[in-house]
Amino acid sequence: MSEQEHWRELAQQLRADSVRAAAAAGSGHPTSSMSAAELMAVLLAKHLRYDFDRPELALGDHLIFSKGHASPLLYSLYKAAGAISDEELLSFRKLGSRLEGHPTPGLPWVDVATGSLGQGLPCAVGIALSAKRLERLGYRVWVLCGDSEMAEGSMWEAFDHAGHEALGNLIAIIDVNRLGQRGETTLGWDTAAYVRRAEAFGWRALETDGHDVRDIDRAYEQALASDGRPVAIVARTIKGKGVAAVENRNGFHGKPLQDPEAAIRELGGQRNLTVRVRSPAHDAAPHRFEAQHALTPSWEVGEMLATRRAFGEALVALGASDGRIVVLDGEVGNSTYAGLFADAHPERYFEMYIAEQQLVAAAVGLQVRGWVPFAVTFAAFFSRAYDFIRMAAVSAADIRLVGSHCGVSIGEDGPSQMGLEDIAALRAVQGSTVLYPSCANQTAKLVAAMVDRPGIVYLRTTRASTPALYGPQESFQIGGSRVVHCSDRDEVTIVAAGITLHEALAAAEQLAREDIHTRVIDLYSVKPLDEQTLIDAAEATGAIVTVEDHRPEGGIGEAALEVFAGSASRPRIVTLAVREMPTSGTPGQLLEQAGIDREHIARAVRVLIGARGRRA
Repeated sequence: MSEQEHWRELAQQLRADSVRAAAAAGSGHPTSSMSAAELMAVLLAKHLRYDFDRPELALGDHLIFSKGHASPLLYSLYKAAGAISDEELLSFRKLGSRLEGHPTPGLPWVDVATGSLGQGLPCAVGIALSAKRLERLGYRVWVLCGDSEMAEGSMWEAFDHAGHEALGNLIAIIDVNRLGQRGETTLGWDTAAYVRRAEAFGWRALETDGHDVRDIDRAYEQALASDGRPVAIVARTIKGKGVAAVENRNGFHGKPLQDPEAAIRELGGQRNLTVRVRSPAHDAAPHRFEAQHALTPSWEVGEMLATRRAFGEALVALGASDGRIVVLDGEVGNSTYAGLFADAHPERYFEMYIAEQQLVAAAVGLQVRGWVPFAVTFAAFFSRAYDFIRMAAVSAADIRLVGSHCGVSIGEDGPSQMGLEDIAALRAVQGSTVLYPSCANQTAKLVAAMVDRPGIVYLRTTRASTPALYGPQESFQIGGSRVVHCSDRDEVTIVAAGITLHEALAAAEQLAREDIHTRVIDLYSVKPLDEQTLIDAAEATGAIVTVEDHRPEGGIGEAALEVFAGSASRPRIVTLAVREMPTSGTPGQLLEQAGIDREHIARAVRVLIGARGRRA
């Protein structure tokens, strides 16, 4: 059998196995898999450099299915490479199987979870950035893209950034099969339009017949002859190729074939070809950055500094002592103070510009290669990238997110710039950590704690300068809290964090002059929450006021309420939060307008005490 005939037979096997897997599951996307069979057969058999037994090899290529719904094709590739058995292939989509409906890193050969379209290529940009700028290695990143997902803005953020960075190690294979879920895609088979768009973003673009193995091979050879630009291979294909009942026909997306046995016969029957995928010719050690001892920055108690500034200074010191740390900023580094890291460690700083989806996706890609990425922007703007954060959790990714300019306390810029939903959004992410420091020394300690914390770790920083409440020697455990004001006569507990902690302390001092004694808790770890300290405070005082520069839904107040949801003797809980749409104004005016300043806190405490009477 000639090499080209072997590729054709392998493609038919990949089609038949995709049909079989979906049939065994009773669900899946076989027709979307069938269109790209030749594209993947030629790649697997000739051009991919990878060792399925040693996926950790530094010089191994990366293959990402951005069109993650074509997972039957991906798993059929794994079978052809000898990585999984036929029995496991037929466990597709069954409970307990590694072969989920869309790929996840539960498989050692999958870098990132895909399936939410528009995710794979942006994450691949992060991996390609690692190869070029950090590891300084020559592996390639191959990405199979669907034509439907080319309507996603995140794909064009990826095209833009890859072109800007001249990522010649990145190859996007666009499977232009014309049909999406409910009909024709925006461009149909207009492959020339895809070429023009890719070229406009600084890519080399190559058109190919996606079912002609010789033409595909030629395109791959040209792609590998890098001129320093990323490459888009625009392949015209037919959805459901090879089976007349579904070929180029609408209405079969996401459905197993009605007569899989007949389809397999039409494809030439079941085959058991195996491919010995070529390993990298040799291996090499990735570049690593030297570390040196650096002192954690510290400030005197009472010294005024914004927590966003303390974050930036702490990160510079950590970057010196830990060469794994990299920073990505969304063109706001002079406001978030991530720019301090750029000055100190320029080789590990990535300017991602105003493209928050690509910002988070690149962080996910960088952590695939062992880096510790801090992705930084205004808290409000992470909402643009929330799907990437959600999918990062599916990927079990370890990324650090830092959102500055949270709440109404930012002042005159107004509500478009105010992060008021970020705590709720990040609390809802599986396995996440949410931290909200109130002073510079606390911020520095929490930034250090973030480095080796698994999962998605979010730090919320404040624009305004606040006094250092804690000394530089104090430590702060993730999952902890701190009682910062108390007596044995406390009647109400005030729970706050960040800017409102300072307002709460001022209210407590004011109330003390009225002989009203309060306990104040700094809930700097919003998730995980220090439940026991809240329970103890409730038993001691009988009433709680929570106050936050955030919407009431999903914030600190609701986190506290959850602690007592199942309690038979719940304390009285009043939640102060930003309930109306804020406007422009000074920080003090806006805190007052929102009802979360010291006067409103004191008033809420007085009302609580008046409602239940003074305790004996």
